[in-house]
Amino acid sequence: MITPISSKKKKTNIRDHSAETNLFLRRALFSFIVIIILIIVLIVNLAGLQILNYSYYTTKSNDNRIEIIPIPPNRGMIYDRNGTPLAINNITYQLNIIPDKTKNLNEQFEELKKIVDLTDEDIEIFQKERRNYRAHRPVPLKDNLTEKQIARFVVDQHRFPFVSIVGIQHRYYPYGSSLTHILGYISKINSQDKQRLEDANKTSDYVATFNIGKMGIEKYYEDLLHGTPGYEKVEVNSRGRIVRQLNKKSPQSGEDIYLSINLKLQLYIEQLLAGRKAAVVAIDPNNGEILALVSSPSYDSNSFVGGISSTKYNELLKDPSKPLFNRALLGTYPPASTVKPFISIAALSEGLVTPKSVVNDPGWWQLPGTERRYRDWLKWGHGRVDVLKAIEESVDTYFYQVAYDMGIDRLNLWMSKFGYGQRTGIDISSNEETGAVMPSREWKIKRYKKSWLQGDTIPVGIGQGYWTATPIQMAKALTTLINNGKTYTPHFLLYKRSDILNSNEHQPTINPEKYIETNSLFNVKSNYWDLVKEGMHRVMFGARGTARKIYADAKYQAAGKSGTAQVYGLKQDEIYNAHKIPERLRDHALFIAYAPYDKPKIALAIVLENGGGGSSNGGAVARKILDFYLLGNDSTELNEPSTNTGTEDNNE
Repeated sequence: MITPISSKKKKTNIRDHSAETNLFLRRALFSFIVIIILIIVLIVNLAGLQILNYSYYTTKSNDNRIEIIPIPPNRGMIYDRNGTPLAINNITYQLNIIPDKTKNLNEQFEELKKIVDLTDEDIEIFQKERRNYRAHRPVPLKDNLTEKQIARFVVDQHRFPFVSIVGIQHRYYPYGSSLTHILGYISKINSQDKQRLEDANKTSDYVATFNIGKMGIEKYYEDLLHGTPGYEKVEVNSRGRIVRQLNKKSPQSGEDIYLSINLKLQLYIEQLLAGRKAAVVAIDPNNGEILALVSSPSYDSNSFVGGISSTKYNELLKDPSKPLFNRALLGTYPPASTVKPFISIAALSEGLVTPKSVVNDPGWWQLPGTERRYRDWLKWGHGRVDVLKAIEESVDTYFYQVAYDMGIDRLNLWMSKFGYGQRTGIDISSNEETGAVMPSREWKIKRYKKSWLQGDTIPVGIGQGYWTATPIQMAKALTTLINNGKTYTPHFLLYKRSDILNSNEHQPTINPEKYIETNSLFNVKSNYWDLVKEGMHRVMFGARGTARKIYADAKYQAAGKSGTAQVYGLKQDEIYNAHKIPERLRDHALFIAYAPYDKPKIALAIVLENGGGGSSNGGAVARKILDFYLLGNDSTELNEPSTNTGTEDNNE
């Protein structure tokens, strides 16, 4: 029997190609849209980076590889009136370190001690100065590297990635201490300097400068001398080393300036005063130009340029001779009898005395209504005295009476016209000059909370009592008298180098009229000026002139007035004896003078601290200076300080 073959029903799967195609297309479209969106996002971001924020990101990128290095300007040089350099710039090599990028400063210091002879003093100055520098900026660590120190550092430079040697301008004063109280000095910029620059909106001018003028001419004419910085755009590597220069703008140098100082005269006076505590001001009375200004002793300004250690500075501060103290501008002394010519002008103008009026001098003057006597330096008196004799012989009693008759109010008014009691206006910062004291009723009440007494006026008549003055004030007053009341402001600046270029001359023409002050004296008869000057001439050449012995053989005619200022007061009947008191309590010797008498070329104000008699000692110094300046020699012998008690002014 044949069994039939049963057939299975074949299962057939039929694919829907249309659906698959649609699904693929949908997925492809979605992917395409996503890609498009991503591309758009990418384009937008690229646009933001490359277009909208291009400057921002370019700057940040360049900051990583490009630096702007400021270039300091050349500081202007300082010359005397004849073109002799007084302050110059030398190139020296300085070791700098970036403290913010150095991991262990102390370790670096120890290593550098072996290589460049780094000292504890260098480190002390560095620690004191680093706070004045911006972050990530190099700070000076050691100045004036020697060739040997440089060579040793170069060999091991790879060990100090953030230490470098740079060549810098180093201010140098060739004459050391001789001109310090005129020139001052430059030194490192401190926090006070930074604040002052910020207040004046000048910070950008000092981005490349480590130093600034601190004293004297260097400070007063800082804006002229400093100049304008430039810059250099460079590419640097990861260690901050310069790879290549991209751009550069050169700095503008500061002005060279010429001072009125006569260097030869300045150095000669410095030599004369060696070993003394003294001050001398020499001025041209025809224009107010300072020919010499010496304060003795002095100090070497070069020691301040790179920064001075506290140890050395304290040594200067504690020096009993006070070398840091500018006696010519800050020293206050009783002007003593040097003021008698000026008081004579006032008394004549006020009608209190006449050229012919005479008083009798018994050797003392008594305050009316009291038993208080004021004695003359000549105890037996000068007999009959007129104004000429009063100046020639320096008669104290004559001026006691004048002071009594004038009163303090008129004395203050007249002496203020001559410049006493106020700064002279000399081109030095105001904190480097004092106005001293021309006393008044208001001054005493403010200073001592006491009223002015009649007895306070009498010693003012001979430049004592509360009255104090500076040598520069005395010099200015003298030039006013020489010029019959026309007053010139004392000044150092003669001209700038740009003035030479603009004038097309070897030396520009200087107009002295610009230094004439508007408060010149008025209502003084010309014959009064002549009379007082004749009295000053007799001081040096008269038959009884107090300085006649010193000037007897002078080859020129001159005029002057001596003064001896008491350092401490004497009792009613006490006799001054220099041998019995310490040197620091001995009288100061003062002298003012000018020459030639008919056509003055130079005027002097001299103070010798504890120097004894004004005529014998101050007059001798004046003679030496005048001989040197007018004759080109120093033919006279300088006397030893006199301690005699019977000579002019010793007891005034």
